[in-house]
Amino acid sequence: MLNAASSTSPRRPWMATAIWGWRLEILLTSGTLIVLVIAAHVTSLGPWLVAAAVMVTLHQRPDLRRRLRHHMQTNREHRWLHAALWHCAIVGRNGSTPKVVRSTALPVGRRYLLKLPIGLHAELLQRSALELAAALGAREVRVKASPVNTRYVELAVIRKNAFPKSLRSPLVNRSMVSLWEPLLFGVGQDGLAVSIGLPEHNLLIGGEPGSGKSVALSTIVAAAALDPSVHLTLLDGKDVELIAWSDIADEFVGTDQEGAVEVLRELRELMDLRYATLAATRRRKMTAQDLEGLHVLVIDELAFYLRGGQKGLRDEFSELLRDLVSRGRAAGIIVIATTQKPSHEIVPTWIRDLFSFRLAMRCTSSDSSDTILGQGWASQGFSAAAIDPSMRGVGFLLAEGGVPVLVMTPYLSDDEIEIIETRAYELRRVQ
Repeated sequence: MLNAASSTSPRRPWMATAIWGWRLEILLTSGTLIVLVIAAHVTSLGPWLVAAAVMVTLHQRPDLRRRLRHHMQTNREHRWLHAALWHCAIVGRNGSTPKVVRSTALPVGRRYLLKLPIGLHAELLQRSALELAAALGAREVRVKASPVNTRYVELAVIRKNAFPKSLRSPLVNRSMVSLWEPLLFGVGQDGLAVSIGLPEHNLLIGGEPGSGKSVALSTIVAAAALDPSVHLTLLDGKDVELIAWSDIADEFVGTDQEGAVEVLRELRELMDLRYATLAATRRRKMTAQDLEGLHVLVIDELAFYLRGGQKGLRDEFSELLRDLVSRGRAAGIIVIATTQKPSHEIVPTWIRDLFSFRLAMRCTSSDSSDTILGQGWASQGFSAAAIDPSMRGVGFLLAEGGVPVLVMTPYLSDDEIEIIETRAYELRRVQ
């Protein structure tokens, strides 16, 4: 029970809230009655004339109809929320429920900013999220504390499933993109678009086979391919996952561990050269105005390069990768790495923590999920082991300093990949 009020608290706060929730309806009803009474005193036809004028006005002004319908729907949902908070005993010491400061419609529900009465805080609401969802008849209720004021919380009421069976990629219809701009990475549980900015960031993707890592990876590679200023280096530990992009890559290496190490050596030399250029021009990082362009290193299946082959090559690959991930950001080098074996042996903490973006697709255990996202997230309810196996391309995305969000990434078929690759090849040929 969250009731912070004493057992003798009056019910007036709830009654006042209930009456206030009907303010629009009360105002419209009382206003209509007053106008009709006045019109009836003027002429017997007065009420009919008033009714006709109202109907003509509403017919000629669809914007007024939409606004009226919107306000009435909003007020109704606010009343439902206040009633649910009250019946779930989510009240402060003075017997009042959290106050709705503002609300916005979501594609799958509604998001509220609530001001909490004395005696309540975000953690208390989070504990009753399931009970509140049941009271509202919603799929889910998510509570997020305000980052600037602990007296406020964001409460999202999710009523519909935001994830379709398959999400089509907008890149299919794009003639060109700029990787310096935010990339539409997918759709969140609230139905809103989720974008990420890749410059100065690296991305680690992990999940069991069939979880949809290739779905997420295709979005990144396709966007990089459609930016003709981007240089692509592809390391494919399975020889087939990235082969469709090999014609537009600066370097493509398959199951050749020695070749992969040599490519990383060249990239480190490039990184050092870029840092020398930055130092000579007294700048701290590359920007979109630099002619050198971003350089994207994609490594599919880390396990092959970090656990297989000769120990000397494994150790050198590991050290080169660490150097590129830790120092390459300001030099315009972006590392995207995936693994289908998210374990501490494959992804040690010192590697994972260097990746500012992490995406945990469906995993076999909470420990595997924490290997990607970071220790402790599974215990807070962010476990990729709980993702429905039928939902390919869905995973928990963690951005630096944030909280994991469940996101569905767009799907690219083989035919669509071929279309984008052909378009990217023509773009690069004319550069």
